[in-house]
Amino acid sequence: MEESLMTQNTTVKENQTTLTNNQKAFANALSTALNNREPLTESDWSNNATNEQEAYNVQDEFTRLKPGEVGGYKVSLTSKETQDMFDSTEPLYGAEMRDRFLKAPATVNLDDLMEPLVEVEMCFRAKEDLSPNDTLEDLMNKTTVAPALEVPDSRFKDWFPSLSKYMVMSDGAVSGLVVYGEEFDTNKFQDVKALENVSATLYHNDENLKSGKSSEVLGNPLKSLQWLVNKLDEQGKQLLKDQRVSSGTFVLPPSLEKGTWRASFDNGLGNVDLKVN
Repeated sequence: MEESLMTQNTTVKENQTTLTNNQKAFANALSTALNNREPLTESDWSNNATNEQEAYNVQDEFTRLKPGEVGGYKVSLTSKETQDMFDSTEPLYGAEMRDRFLKAPATVNLDDLMEPLVEVEMCFRAKEDLSPNDTLEDLMNKTTVAPALEVPDSRFKDWFPSLSKYMVMSDGAVSGLVVYGEEFDTNKFQDVKALENVSATLYHNDENLKSGKSSEVLGNPLKSLQWLVNKLDEQGKQLLKDQRVSSGTFVLPPSLEKGTWRASFDNGLGNVDLKVN
């Protein structure tokens, strides 16, 4: 694991050398927006990351500027509907810092966020380092799973659903925070296919807002995890032991508002609760 961490750190440092001055300025602007909660305007920065490599390089630099260490990742655009919204043909990912993964029940202040949404997800945790050679069955045996509420947030104003794909990538896939519930060994499910048939309902102040199924997440959330492991490997990175992955939303996300939020899952996964002040 120590060697893997060194590899990831080396990759980030190498990516820094490929950044133009404008791209470094972009990463710094994202960092300032995060710290000051003053959103950016897309048109001011859209020419500074015009392809996937540039966008992920900016994200790496933005991540490097955040305090703490990477605690895992979030996967976005895991349904045809959301990919179409952002003119994409595959998912994308963002790094999440360790302190942005919160154990439920959790409380957050709306004023600490910018323009947040709320999503219903399954959150995996690696019990050992994961490899692109891992099959879906391997991933099921090497992870835990928990019910989750993800709160995507952006450093850009009026970002959903109009922000361009490369701006989303640069902005850490609009990473915000992830609230996760009780963890179970993923192989509590009978087989890989069983993970396609998880249903969950989202409540706000006990009002039933919407329900969705895990099949919305690339057909199976384990496929989202596998996609991420492979994408990280392409970039010389690895999903490490104890890192978590918020794997993709079951439903189109509403705006996060004050009050109590709960996602209730079947298949014995239980509930995850978030209070927003």
